[in-house]
Amino acid sequence: MRYQLFLIVLLLAGCNKNSPTTDVSTNIQPKKKIVFEGLNRPWSIAFLNENEALVTEKNGALVKVNLQTKTKITIKGFPKDLTDSIGAIHIGDNSGIFEILLHPSFEKNKKLFFSYAAKKKGVGKTTKFVQAQLQNDSLTNQKTILVAEPYTYVNYHYGGGMTIGPDNKLYLTVGERLFWEHDEPVLPIAQDVTDPRGKIHRFNLDGTIPNDNPNLGKEAIPSIYAMGIRNTQGIAVQPETGTIWFTEHGTIQGDEINILKKGGNYGWPNVTSGKLRSDDYSPPKLEHVSFTVPAWFWQHTVAPTGLCFYTGKDFPHWKNNLLVPGLSRGSLWRFHIVGDTLKSAEELFLDDRVRSRKVAQSPEGKLYLLTDEENGKIIQILPK
Repeated sequence: MRYQLFLIVLLLAGCNKNSPTTDVSTNIQPKKKIVFEGLNRPWSIAFLNENEALVTEKNGALVKVNLQTKTKITIKGFPKDLTDSIGAIHIGDNSGIFEILLHPSFEKNKKLFFSYAAKKKGVGKTTKFVQAQLQNDSLTNQKTILVAEPYTYVNYHYGGGMTIGPDNKLYLTVGERLFWEHDEPVLPIAQDVTDPRGKIHRFNLDGTIPNDNPNLGKEAIPSIYAMGIRNTQGIAVQPETGTIWFTEHGTIQGDEINILKKGGNYGWPNVTSGKLRSDDYSPPKLEHVSFTVPAWFWQHTVAPTGLCFYTGKDFPHWKNNLLVPGLSRGSLWRFHIVGDTLKSAEELFLDDRVRSRKVAQSPEGKLYLLTDEENGKIIQILPK
């Protein structure tokens, strides 16, 4: 009954409060311009300056690209336990390199963070987060921040998203790694505070645990900041407020945008705005547990990924809007936000869809989109 009531609340929120509308405050329309191609399923981008950027290739390497000269080089020294989805049996295999994120003091210390699917002989794969220094186009002084054990042979839902909050802390996302709900243990993975999967973790920038992380019990993994999450790839800070937002993949529908709350439980698999994939699965009743309602959910599948808050100058009416790309249907969404409420939504490029993994800004505020293709592209979004 509780599950049904939760869904009713979500449906009311989705259909009424956050019903999609188009912002017609200006006639400025966007267009696409390919500025780089030849990338192997690019996932994330970190700008070193206006023309150079580090890009992670899901089925390739960590590379440095120059948008002006159209050249790329491979960064040396990437960990040898990387596993990707080349030759995957299932098209949904998510293995590969995920996020790349610069340290706030990168110009001085050359430190960065990256995440990827790591393999271990005889036990499988898992999500791994590493800090390193970039010296002479090589990764040096590598230090592991988190290995989301246990290793398993499931190839899905690694998470891998990263951001640095206004508190100067490092936030990491780890998916629950299952495809079918009927494979859940008695206590679902995302609800188990002794399991790092299905969680958002919070670290100091040196890899230690902050003293003010939520107290989730004696046995809880101390880096856990929020739980009950199926799979989050995108996480970003809202510049105006410092609020952290993240995307979440559902199963049959159930794709969401959430606001990160300390100690928040986002419900998976006990509550969802979509449907469970396993018809024969019923999640256990969890006593005295309250769940955080999403800020937004779609009524169709989007597979939202690396989101971005826009602060550039090309589109003045997009200022502080949230941009969210999607893998499914190749959609790109723009949300107008007031406080913590998504007031309107517009789907862009309805006649020019492309499977997209990340939307990001350059230091000068230029807007770019990464396409999830074997001939992956960096596309600039410009005013017509």
